[in-house]
Amino acid sequence: MTNSAQEANTSGPSFPVLGRREKGYQRAAVDAFLGRARRAFEDEAEGIAAADIRAASFPLVRRGYQIAAVDAALARVEEAFAQRERAMAVAAQGASAWVGQARTDAQVILEHLSRPQGHRFARTSLLTFGYRVDEVDHVAKRIVRFLRDGDALSAEQVRQTAFRMQRRGYREEQVDALLDATIDVLLAIH
Repeated sequence: MTNSAQEANTSGPSFPVLGRREKGYQRAAVDAFLGRARRAFEDEAEGIAAADIRAASFPLVRRGYQIAAVDAALARVEEAFAQRERAMAVAAQGASAWVGQARTDAQVILEHLSRPQGHRFARTSLLTFGYRVDEVDHVAKRIVRFLRDGDALSAEQVRQTAFRMQRRGYREEQVDALLDATIDVLLAIH
Protein backbone atom coordinates (compact mmCIF):
# COMPACT_ATOMS: atom_id res chain seq x y z
CA MET A 1 0.00 0.00 0.00
CA THR A 2 1.37 3.44 -0.90
CA ASN A 3 1.76 6.22 1.64
CA SER A 4 -1.16 8.19 0.15
CA ALA A 5 -3.39 5.11 0.29
CA GLN A 6 -2.40 4.55 3.92
CA GLU A 7 -3.10 8.21 4.72
CA ALA A 8 -6.53 7.95 3.09
CA ASN A 9 -7.33 4.86 5.16
CA THR A 10 -6.30 6.46 8.47
CA SER A 11 -7.88 9.85 7.89
CA GLY A 12 -11.43 8.46 7.76
CA PRO A 13 -14.12 8.95 5.17
CA SER A 14 -14.16 12.13 3.10
CA PHE A 15 -17.94 12.61 3.46
CA PRO A 16 -20.69 11.45 5.81
CA VAL A 17 -21.36 7.72 5.36
CA LEU A 18 -24.94 6.46 5.26
CA GLY A 19 -26.25 3.49 7.23
CA ARG A 20 -26.99 -0.02 6.05
CA ARG A 21 -30.51 0.79 4.90
CA GLU A 22 -29.68 3.86 2.82
CA LYS A 23 -27.90 4.08 -0.49
CA GLY A 24 -25.28 6.65 -1.29
CA TYR A 25 -22.45 7.14 -3.73
CA GLN A 26 -19.87 4.36 -3.79
CA ARG A 27 -17.05 5.61 -1.60
CA ALA A 28 -14.14 4.21 -3.61
CA ALA A 29 -15.49 5.66 -6.88
CA VAL A 30 -15.97 9.12 -5.35
CA ASP A 31 -12.54 9.12 -3.70
CA ALA A 32 -10.85 7.95 -6.92
CA PHE A 33 -12.59 10.59 -9.05
CA LEU A 34 -11.90 13.45 -6.63
CA GLY A 35 -8.28 12.32 -6.29
CA ARG A 36 -7.89 12.37 -10.06
CA ALA A 37 -9.54 15.80 -10.23
CA ARG A 38 -7.27 17.15 -7.49
CA ARG A 39 -4.14 15.91 -9.29
CA ALA A 40 -5.34 17.41 -12.58
CA PHE A 41 -6.08 20.74 -10.92
CA GLU A 42 -2.79 20.92 -9.00
CA ASP A 43 -0.72 19.94 -12.04
CA GLU A 44 -2.80 22.18 -14.31
CA ALA A 45 -3.06 19.17 -16.57
CA GLU A 46 -5.56 18.91 -19.35
CA GLY A 47 -7.76 15.85 -19.17
CA ILE A 48 -10.44 17.05 -16.74
CA ALA A 49 -12.64 20.07 -17.37
CA ALA A 50 -15.50 21.67 -15.47
CA ALA A 51 -17.95 19.83 -17.71
CA ASP A 52 -16.35 16.51 -16.73
CA ILE A 53 -16.91 17.30 -13.06
CA ARG A 54 -20.58 18.10 -13.77
CA ALA A 55 -21.03 14.85 -15.71
CA ALA A 56 -19.48 12.65 -13.00
CA SER A 57 -21.72 9.87 -11.77
CA PHE A 58 -21.20 7.14 -9.23
CA PRO A 59 -22.84 3.81 -8.43
CA LEU A 60 -25.37 3.82 -5.60
CA VAL A 61 -24.56 1.38 -2.80
CA ARG A 62 -25.49 0.78 0.82
CA ARG A 63 -23.16 2.50 3.26
CA GLY A 64 -22.14 4.95 0.55
CA TYR A 65 -21.34 8.62 0.87
CA GLN A 66 -24.20 11.02 1.49
CA ILE A 67 -25.29 12.21 -1.96
CA ALA A 68 -25.97 15.85 -1.04
CA ALA A 69 -22.55 16.26 0.58
CA VAL A 70 -20.72 14.83 -2.45
CA ASP A 71 -22.82 16.87 -4.88
CA ALA A 72 -22.03 20.08 -2.95
CA ALA A 73 -18.31 19.28 -3.07
CA LEU A 74 -18.50 18.51 -6.79
CA ALA A 75 -20.20 21.88 -7.39
CA ARG A 76 -17.30 23.65 -5.65
CA VAL A 77 -14.73 21.64 -7.63
CA GLU A 78 -16.58 22.39 -10.87
CA GLU A 79 -16.55 26.11 -10.11
CA ALA A 80 -12.81 26.01 -9.37
CA PHE A 81 -12.14 24.28 -12.71
CA ALA A 82 -14.41 26.76 -14.50
CA GLN A 83 -12.58 29.73 -12.98
CA ARG A 84 -9.24 28.26 -14.03
CA GLU A 85 -10.54 27.58 -17.55
CA ARG A 86 -11.83 31.15 -17.77
CA ALA A 87 -8.49 32.57 -16.60
CA MET A 88 -6.58 30.46 -19.11
CA ALA A 89 -8.89 31.41 -21.98
CA VAL A 90 -8.75 35.11 -21.11
CA ALA A 91 -4.95 34.94 -20.95
CA ALA A 92 -4.76 33.18 -24.31
CA GLN A 93 -7.54 34.95 -26.25
CA GLY A 94 -8.34 38.08 -24.30
CA ALA A 95 -11.38 39.04 -22.25
CA SER A 96 -13.39 40.24 -25.24
CA ALA A 97 -13.13 36.84 -26.94
CA TRP A 98 -14.25 35.10 -23.74
CA VAL A 99 -17.22 37.43 -23.28
CA GLY A 100 -18.07 37.11 -26.97
CA GLN A 101 -18.17 33.33 -26.72
CA ALA A 102 -20.40 33.50 -23.62
CA ARG A 103 -22.77 35.84 -25.48
CA THR A 104 -22.86 33.53 -28.49
CA ASP A 105 -23.63 30.55 -26.26
CA ALA A 106 -26.34 32.51 -24.45
CA GLN A 107 -27.91 33.50 -27.78
CA VAL A 108 -28.02 29.87 -28.92
CA ILE A 109 -29.82 28.94 -25.67
CA LEU A 110 -32.28 31.82 -26.08
CA GLU A 111 -33.05 30.84 -29.67
CA HIS A 112 -33.71 27.26 -28.62
CA LEU A 113 -35.98 28.34 -25.77
CA SER A 114 -37.91 30.77 -27.97
CA ARG A 115 -39.83 27.80 -29.37
CA PRO A 116 -43.47 27.57 -28.24
CA GLN A 117 -44.30 25.98 -24.90
CA GLY A 118 -44.68 22.24 -25.23
CA HIS A 119 -42.46 22.20 -28.31
CA ARG A 120 -39.05 23.25 -26.99
CA PHE A 121 -37.56 19.74 -27.13
CA ALA A 122 -38.25 16.47 -28.90
CA ARG A 123 -40.75 14.19 -27.16
CA THR A 124 -40.48 10.57 -26.16
CA SER A 125 -42.85 8.00 -27.65
CA LEU A 126 -46.21 7.15 -26.16
CA LEU A 127 -44.69 4.08 -24.49
CA THR A 128 -41.67 5.77 -22.90
CA PHE A 129 -41.15 8.37 -20.24
CA GLY A 130 -39.43 11.73 -20.46
CA TYR A 131 -39.23 14.87 -18.37
CA ARG A 132 -42.55 16.54 -17.53
CA VAL A 133 -43.18 19.15 -20.18
CA ASP A 134 -44.76 21.75 -17.88
CA GLU A 135 -41.89 21.55 -15.39
CA VAL A 136 -39.21 21.88 -18.07
CA ASP A 137 -41.06 24.79 -19.66
CA HIS A 138 -41.21 26.50 -16.26
CA VAL A 139 -37.43 26.20 -15.84
CA ALA A 140 -36.97 27.33 -19.44
CA LYS A 141 -38.84 30.55 -18.64
CA ARG A 142 -36.51 31.19 -15.69
CA ILE A 143 -33.47 30.69 -17.93
CA VAL A 144 -34.90 33.06 -20.54
CA ARG A 145 -35.61 35.70 -17.89
CA PHE A 146 -32.01 35.37 -16.69
CA LEU A 147 -30.45 35.60 -20.15
CA ARG A 148 -32.77 38.23 -21.58
CA ASP A 149 -33.75 40.34 -18.57
CA GLY A 150 -30.95 39.75 -16.07
CA ASP A 151 -33.11 38.03 -13.44
CA ALA A 152 -31.14 36.21 -10.74
CA LEU A 153 -30.16 32.60 -11.47
CA SER A 154 -27.20 30.62 -10.14
CA ALA A 155 -25.38 27.60 -11.47
CA GLU A 156 -26.35 25.78 -8.28
CA GLN A 157 -30.06 26.40 -8.92
CA VAL A 158 -29.73 24.92 -12.40
CA ARG A 159 -27.66 21.99 -11.12
CA GLN A 160 -30.32 21.13 -8.55
CA THR A 161 -33.14 21.17 -11.07
CA ALA A 162 -35.06 17.91 -11.09
CA PHE A 163 -38.08 16.92 -13.12
CA ARG A 164 -40.75 14.31 -12.64
CA MET A 165 -41.40 11.91 -15.49
CA GLN A 166 -44.37 11.54 -17.84
CA ARG A 167 -45.25 9.58 -20.95
CA ARG A 168 -44.53 11.61 -24.09
CA GLY A 169 -42.34 13.93 -22.04
CA TYR A 170 -39.35 15.86 -23.28
CA ARG A 171 -36.28 13.81 -24.14
CA GLU A 172 -33.96 13.81 -21.15
CA GLU A 173 -30.71 14.07 -23.10
CA GLN A 174 -31.81 17.22 -24.93
CA VAL A 175 -33.00 18.96 -21.77
CA ASP A 176 -29.86 17.93 -19.89
CA ALA A 177 -27.64 19.26 -22.69
CA LEU A 178 -29.38 22.64 -22.57
CA LEU A 179 -29.08 22.78 -18.78
CA ASP A 180 -25.36 21.98 -19.09
CA ALA A 181 -24.94 24.77 -21.65
CA THR A 182 -26.75 27.16 -19.30
CA ILE A 183 -24.42 26.21 -16.44
CA ASP A 184 -21.43 26.83 -18.74
CA VAL A 185 -22.74 30.33 -19.48
CA LEU A 186 -23.41 31.00 -15.80
CA LEU A 187 -19.91 29.89 -14.84
CA ALA A 188 -18.42 31.92 -17.68
CA ILE A 189 -19.93 35.18 -16.52
CA HIS A 190 -19.61 34.82 -12.75
